[in-house]
Amino acid sequence: MQLSRVRAISFDLDDTLWPFMPCVVRAEAALTDWLRTHAPGTRALLASPTALRDYRARVDHAHPELHLDFSALRRASIRAMLSDAGEDLALVEPAFEVFFEQRLTVTLYPDVLPALTRLSARYPLVGLSNGNGCVHRAGVAHLLKGSLSAATLGVAKPQAQAFHAAAALANVPPSALLHVGDDWRLDVLGAIGAGAQAAWVMREPGETPAEAGTTPHAAVSDLTALCALLAV
Repeated sequence: MQLSRVRAISFDLDDTLWPFMPCVVRAEAALTDWLRTHAPGTRALLASPTALRDYRARVDHAHPELHLDFSALRRASIRAMLSDAGEDLALVEPAFEVFFEQRLTVTLYPDVLPALTRLSARYPLVGLSNGNGCVHRAGVAHLLKGSLSAATLGVAKPQAQAFHAAAALANVPPSALLHVGDDWRLDVLGAIGAGAQAAWVMREPGETPAEAGTTPHAAVSDLTALCALLAV
């Protein structure tokens, strides 16, 4: 890596700034409870513990045009379940709102707020996510120049255009951008392929990809370590 090149930083959101699975588990539990009460025809369908995820996967397969918009996918999967259950499709939006309220309720990793505060004093920071998390609800929007999602951009990581958009928002060329994220393929290889640099966040180190030893990147355990790497 060439740390002297870094003039802006983009951050993945889910599993980089906050843990993702607790949000989804809580959101799906809330949606299940709501549907059982307000759309009783869905009770038989919901007998399977994987029903909501099965419907989402089915809709994702049937509607590839929605694959960049997780909110649209969730709405469509709720609609499909309500339709199969013979329930009123007007319930789609209130059901989605129950789900989304919990999806957006996140708990930052303890290192995130102090680290972003320190980093934002030196660099413009940008959120860059394939998902539908919200930096405003997470309480970090004031530290960022903005946040971009696949749904709003029309492209997703690891496509180069996503990283180029983040660099443009930070008003730097891609070569001056450091992207920080937890996913080796989407975040690290994507950023490097776009001409940026990458810091791989390994909060729970697992199997290391074979190419990790030959790919120019940094690996950090959390954002406190990122601050140390950048001497912030």
